[in-house]
Amino acid sequence: MEQTNPVTPPSTTNKAKIIEGALYVAGKPLDLHTLASVAKMRSEEKVKQITRSIVGRYGQSETSLQVLELQDGRFVMQLKPEYANSVKKLATRKLLTPGPLKTLSFIALKQPVTQSYVVRVRGKLTYQHVKQLEDFELVSEAKLGRTKVLRTTRTFADYFNLSQDTRLMKKQLERLFKEFEPDKDGEKEEDT
Repeated sequence: MEQTNPVTPPSTTNKAKIIEGALYVAGKPLDLHTLASVAKMRSEEKVKQITRSIVGRYGQSETSLQVLELQDGRFVMQLKPEYANSVKKLATRKLLTPGPLKTLSFIALKQPVTQSYVVRVRGKLTYQHVKQLEDFELVSEAKLGRTKVLRTTRTFADYFNLSQDTRLMKKQLERLFKEFEPDKDGEKEEDT
């Protein structure tokens, strides 16, 4: 007669591996509810403890990846910024061309902003840019009379690792843009 072993629930170590795998596969921030569901756990507090231990482990290891806890309580696994330029040519996601990227930057800084105003400032190609940005779920629209009000989305904030809070996001963007401003001679200094 064949002997059967009782099924034992996965250990905390196994739960941590499942959570780590979920963060890797998702490629975007995940909330505690989602992580608890994937790991088949009821306690979101326990999920938070396990995930924070993963954050700590990645923080101490010499890897190109990091796991971060975002301000809104979600967690994300991502490439450390210092390695992005070296591997960006291998990225499978479509990258935005300069036109839509400039339109996206304008919307992010001025949001909420009417599409008609963006078109006046950026030109008629803005309609195509906005459509592309909506397709990538970086911008959302809401009807306002004969025009639309444009805002960035949660996907935008996640993708560019920015705050969900619009005020904080605008400050983060202003700081980033200042870093990329040309120096007094008209050229950006090269890193040495």
